[in-house]
Amino acid sequence: MDGIVIRRATESDVPALHALIDASVRGLQANDYTPAEIEGALGHALGLDSQLVTDGTYFIAEVGGEMVASGGWSYRATLCGSDGMTGREPASLDPATDAAKIRAIFVHPAWARQGLGSLMLAHCEGQAREAGFTRLEMGSTLTGAPLYRLKGYVAQERIAIPLPNGEALPVIRMTKSV
Repeated sequence: MDGIVIRRATESDVPALHALIDASVRGLQANDYTPAEIEGALGHALGLDSQLVTDGTYFIAEVGGEMVASGGWSYRATLCGSDGMTGREPASLDPATDAAKIRAIFVHPAWARQGLGSLMLAHCEGQAREAGFTRLEMGSTLTGAPLYRLKGYVAQERIAIPLPNGEALPVIRMTKSV
């Protein structure tokens, strides 16, 4: 796809990122999650972890200045979740022994199925490799898992993330060596 620019997210992007993530989750994950799971997950299990923006490891894909996708990776221990999720683990990982975390890849529904998720994934994997990581790990949504399998990720276990509304969001912990 021509005209795509990937850039590092900044603090000023945060409001637009929240809108992109909300549209992505509501528009693309309704076939895999119930409305109650989606409502409970937004801003908790699914959303922006602003630590990645602060760390400089969260990115935005733009076409003509329009934000069409986002995603990141992390050298911290937290597997998944947004600012609203408790139990985040801010400890730094060791590239020699730990897996970098692929985090929060979202595509706007109007731009779905055009390769943006794959592009963002490849960008984040490359950034993690440049930082010295040879293994990757993620907490994938049910919606994202087929793409990640195609890209070489292997499902390790299903996790049910408790949500504030009493629901639980099923995600799949997936790994890959690079």
